[in-house]
Amino acid sequence: MTRSIHDQLTSVRVARVAEICGITRKAVYGWIARGRLPRTEYTKETNYAEKIEKATNGLVTAKELLKPAKTPTEAA
Repeated sequence: MTRSIHDQLTSVRVARVAEICGITRKAVYGWIARGRLPRTEYTKETNYAEKIEKATNGLVTAKELLKPAKTPTEAA
């Protein structure tokens, strides 16, 4: 079963994710609210997913983090 980005990031703790990525907790909460990582992650301008995977020893994988979020109609 695929875990939501909320479940993945909060399993590590938002503060820890922010520290790993060198960003603010507010930015991580923004990812959670939008249900995805920032555009720059998909255009390869950043590598947050890889950093998170490495820092969590694979507990959270880059592949899972980069999966497209389900739209509300898909989730229903």
